[in-house]
Order: sequence, then C-alpha cells, then structure tokens
Amino acid sequence: MNWTLEVIPVPVSDLDRAKAFYADQVGFAVDLDDEVAPGVRIIQLTPPGSRCSIAMLQGMPPAPGTRQMAPGTLHGLQLCVTDIEAARAELAGRGVDVSPVRHVGEKGWEDGKGDTWNSFLTFEDPDGNGWVVQEAPSELSER
Repeated sequence: MNWTLEVIPVPVSDLDRAKAFYADQVGFAVDLDDEVAPGVRIIQLTPPGSRCSIAMLQGMPPAPGTRQMAPGTLHGLQLCVTDIEAARAELAGRGVDVSPVRHVGEKGWEDGKGDTWNSFLTFEDPDGNGWVVQEAPSELSER
C-alpha cells in the first residue's frame, strides 16, 4: 500500500488574499474554491508539476486528535525546481518578495549557487508562512 502526501493545510487569515498570492503571484493552479458545507470554505491549489496540493480552510474544525495552526506558523515547506535562477526571476517578476539564491558553505549560508542539491531561495506568503525552493538536478520523474 502506498502512503502518498497529497494535501498540506496552510494556515492563513484571509482566504481571498492568500488565493490571489498563491495563484497570481506564485503560479499555483486553483483546483477548488468552494463552500463544502455551511460556513466551511476550502481553497485547494497545486504547484505546477506537483502531485501534492495545499489547502486553505475557513470554518473547518480541526480533525480529532489534531490542533489548528495559527496563520503564519507553517515554515519549511519545500518546492523543487530544475533552474533556481529562472524560478527566482519568475517569482520576483510576479511581485513576490524572494530572497537571493543561496547555498550552504563552510561558514553557513552564502550568496550564490552551490553544487548539486545546494542552491536555495526562500519566500513568505502574506501571513508569514515560509517556503524554501531548492534546485534539483532533474525533474522528479527522471530521478
């Protein structure tokens, strides 16, 4: 049996603002924006080429045994791209406040590209949820 990671909830304070950020600025596809029950709205978006989506929820109680995260408390979600500089230019061109490309060097984080698997950039959504983008040597289907 496969256990596939397919949806990650992202805690946001304003669904419409977050939807505009992720769809219009970051370039995620909107899969769903619907009131699935009275007072419960779900927006689901998927990064280009990904099999895992994010979901932003309003009015949905936490699942039993879980806790609801406050907006801006999710950090470290990681996307992979094959061209980190093109990804940075695309995000910046869409108005995302994105970090420079960095790598881990002898003294910690250093500006510029590193070797294979060692080039990163970061950005935050309007609530402060933090994302990492890492350069991969090839598309996932080829690894």
